[in-house]
Amino acid sequence: MKLSIGIVGLPNVGKSTLFNALTKKGVPAENYPFCTIDPSVGIVAVPDDRVQKLSDFSKSAKTIPAVVEFVDIAGLVAGASKGEGLGNKFLTNIRETDAILHMVRVFEDKDVIHVANRVDPLSDIEVINLELILADLETVTKRLLNLNRDVKKGDKDAIAENYVLQKVEKVLADFKLASSIILNPDEQEILKSMHLLSAKPILYALNTSIVNENVIKEVVDKINGPYVEIDPVFETGLNEMIKESYKLLGLETYFTTGEDETRAWTIKKGSTAPVAGMAIHTDFREKFIRAEVVFWKDLLDSGSYSESRAKGKVRIEGKEYVVKDGDVIEFKI
Repeated sequence: MKLSIGIVGLPNVGKSTLFNALTKKGVPAENYPFCTIDPSVGIVAVPDDRVQKLSDFSKSAKTIPAVVEFVDIAGLVAGASKGEGLGNKFLTNIRETDAILHMVRVFEDKDVIHVANRVDPLSDIEVINLELILADLETVTKRLLNLNRDVKKGDKDAIAENYVLQKVEKVLADFKLASSIILNPDEQEILKSMHLLSAKPILYALNTSIVNENVIKEVVDKINGPYVEIDPVFETGLNEMIKESYKLLGLETYFTTGEDETRAWTIKKGSTAPVAGMAIHTDFREKFIRAEVVFWKDLLDSGSYSESRAKGKVRIEGKEYVVKDGDVIEFKI
């Protein structure tokens, strides 16, 4: 499953340092056919000791972790939504990702110039969010104009989309992120089709190199969203950040294990067994018959598959089964 998270922030906040630290945790490209050779993209292993424990259990020849794709997006500046700097290009790069890792400079360092000549983390967050909002406002306004004719004709789909976008436009005009809107599932699907920047989930990464705890607390108290504290120079907090990024994308992991290979497979949370099987091969959805499922810890505690079956820990599940994080699955097709 190819889902990516874009690293976003003002210039000189530590994005490149973070990306370089992450790429040290990269995984061999040959295991992931969707890998790109683009130097601004890093495929990073998700820290998960369950994979190695299962591999040791099965004495697997190969161990393959779940991954997250990070995209290093050059620094945004105020006015990006109007084309300042390389604003249009940067915003397009963000649009192509599934979530945002917003790198925020909290550290003080006179040798690293801040674009605004002062370190003010909350102001920096507002600058980036405002550019996302303004770009979205332009997108929504144009779409509403294009819908006008079909709405007047009474087109039901156009009317439904127009209703949602008017709600979105009002929120954006109040300089609030599109993600702050509460919508029902049908309305969420309409909004998703717009690929709005400020509708994407955001994880704030506080670059806390050389900073006092009082400053961190002040920022944390006012951040509206999930956050992690990291120091990309000394590479602390990276594992937690990678795991939080994985969760931010709405992802979970199931496993297959045997002598040849133990692998962590990435799925969207809430996937049924046939859909989860598509991570292995697209044919699994149509050809799915059943799945043999055991929770990873139950398998290890039992000592063997046969003992797990004897204890009733191995279950036969059908097409409606919703795969859970940590399941070990053998698909029957």
